Amino acid sequence: QVQLVESGGGLVQPGGSLRLSCAASGSIFSINAMGWYRQAPGKQRELSATITSGGSTNYGDSVKGRFTISRDNAKNTVYLQMNSLKPEDTAVYYCKADGVRLRTNWRPNDYWGQGTQVTVSS
Repeated sequence: QVQLVESGGGLVQPGGSLRLSCAASGSIFSINAMGWYRQAPGKQRELSATITSGGSTNYGDSVKGRFTISRDNAKNTVYLQMNSLKPEDTAVYYCKADGVRLRTNWRPNDYWGQGTQVTVSS
């Protein structure tokens, strides 16, 4: 069983910053990629950023240059530093772990966190 616990969401003014964290727990042997996706009301879930175990990153067009993803492989934790936030960044942000191999089960599986609300408003 794998759990992803997100933290760091909240209310921030336009132009402000927030840092999201997501820690994966369980009998984890390895995680291929970790990432952040977001879903605004009435919209489809979209990519914010992903990072592989080797440190390769990928960003959605709407956050490039403003968001930075990083990862601590030893802690199975991924971070999303969000700067220059805009009202359109308001969404529930979900953490995802791809290709998770457990110590007791090598078949890779993907897992989602419960989500954390980010609201950008004055």
